[in-house]
Amino acid sequence: MSNPAIQPQHHFDTTNAHLVRQAIRLGLYAGYTAGFARDRVQANICILPRSHAEDFLLYCQRNPQPCPLIARSDIGDPMLPLLGEDIDIRSDVPRYHVFENGAFVEEVTDISHLWREDLVTFALGCSFSFENALVDAGLPLRFLDRGDVAGVYETNVDTVPVGDFRAKLVVTMRPFSAGDAIRAIQITSRFPNVHGAPVHLGDPSQIGIDLGRRYRNVGSSEIAPHEIPVFWACGLTPQLAVANAKPPLCITHAPSSMLVTDLRNASLASF
Repeated sequence: MSNPAIQPQHHFDTTNAHLVRQAIRLGLYAGYTAGFARDRVQANICILPRSHAEDFLLYCQRNPQPCPLIARSDIGDPMLPLLGEDIDIRSDVPRYHVFENGAFVEEVTDISHLWREDLVTFALGCSFSFENALVDAGLPLRFLDRGDVAGVYETNVDTVPVGDFRAKLVVTMRPFSAGDAIRAIQITSRFPNVHGAPVHLGDPSQIGIDLGRRYRNVGSSEIAPHEIPVFWACGLTPQLAVANAKPPLCITHAPSSMLVTDLRNASLASF
């Protein structure tokens, strides 16, 4: 699947995080953010009412690989100063998914009309950060050349539940030769705040995956005969947990349309 909303005529600087956010805020772009501002952290977003925020925080703490928390807003504050002084979460994500009582109700490009004084924003690390490290190391990610993203799959692996928050683990898949897979494990292990090392490699059926059945049909399932699939925990996992918890309102990023922050990827590396 190619970028669902890419606009070939856009003329903003995709290498500058601030300018990317400005273009998104002005409604000039509403597609995937893979490859934008390559040296900057991109974040998964989950916005919840205060009544559900503490349980969700504990869910993230108990499931750090799919839910690596990098920032939490003050209650009712749409700004995220730890991630960038001008970030306004109401307008700076390309596409938002809105859920009511656990059910998806709409996709929008601005949530100013939905903002409330009891909302709390959680920003979670995203695999786009370690993908940049993989590319810099010369490892092939063919889907990026096509403007696509890694294939997304729901596993049969349970996460650790907290209250009503519970879900099967969601993963992303990237294919590599055996030698490149070893290097990919070494590289991504340096980034625990953006999902870290893989959770599985090899036979996808061992974690309940059919490579032909992607989660919401997101991403590429391409794999060459000489390659093996490698799976990393995915930030869409908490969206499943939210669907099961059924809060009265939840707002997330649309798949692969992330918040582009001012944090440097290198700042999240552990060594």
